[in-house]
Amino acid sequence: MTAATTQAATAAERTPAVAAHDVRVVLGGSTILRGVDLEVAEGEIVALLGANGSGKSTLVRALVGAVPVDSGTVTLLGTPLGRAVAWDRIGYVPQRTSAATGVPATAAEVVASGLLHGRRLRPPRDAHRRVHDALDSLGLDHHADRPVRELSGGQQQRVLIARALVREPDLLVLDEPVAGVDLPSQQAFATTLAGLADRGTTVLVVLHELGALAPLVRRAVVLRHGAVVHDGAPPRPTHEHGGDEHDHVHPHDDDPAMTPPTTGLRWEP
Repeated sequence: MTAATTQAATAAERTPAVAAHDVRVVLGGSTILRGVDLEVAEGEIVALLGANGSGKSTLVRALVGAVPVDSGTVTLLGTPLGRAVAWDRIGYVPQRTSAATGVPATAAEVVASGLLHGRRLRPPRDAHRRVHDALDSLGLDHHADRPVRELSGGQQQRVLIARALVREPDLLVLDEPVAGVDLPSQQAFATTLAGLADRGTTVLVVLHELGALAPLVRRAVVLRHGAVVHDGAPPRPTHEHGGDEHDHVHPHDDDPAMTPPTTGLRWEP
């Protein structure tokens, strides 16, 4: 039995960290997700792939309660979606947004905010260490005291990732975390993700292409028109999408009315 087979068999025996069954989501009168089933076992790293408009971002937002589920069920870390979920054990990075706000916060202050939640209104005693460890893991510790508005867009995205990592989460959900981030930063993030995987962290990550994360991903779930069309070994990208000449810059939009379903990725199983 190969190491990959052993890992898959072991993951299958564990309680799912994420369990979604027959999930349907309707937004603005359009059905975005239809009958989606997804389980992610503890310790797995699973990539969620698909073209623009396929429903990837809507799915992860539904999993963390950011958009309502019209029908079906979602369970996180063994608890049905709702206030009873141990949110302090979950890190979530949404699609690329600015880490800057109207408040002139530093990178360290933004990351430290990840330690606060409904059950904890004051940072823990080891907050300083955890903040700097999270920033250092993404090559940003030397920017800890800089206002985030002075950082580049890619650096701000890494700050948001650090804000999720500072919780030292058991489950990490990331929506295109490396979009617009340079290759060295992607590789640094991949190294960080590998360390989290070694500690047993479960990772569900939305990607347009595997890129630097390819060595870590053994399972991919592909969505098309709001339904799962592939669940297994990562599919091969077409030559058009996998070639060096391909432009890997894509709009972020899960609204089928705004993004034609034929744009974006085309995957070969």
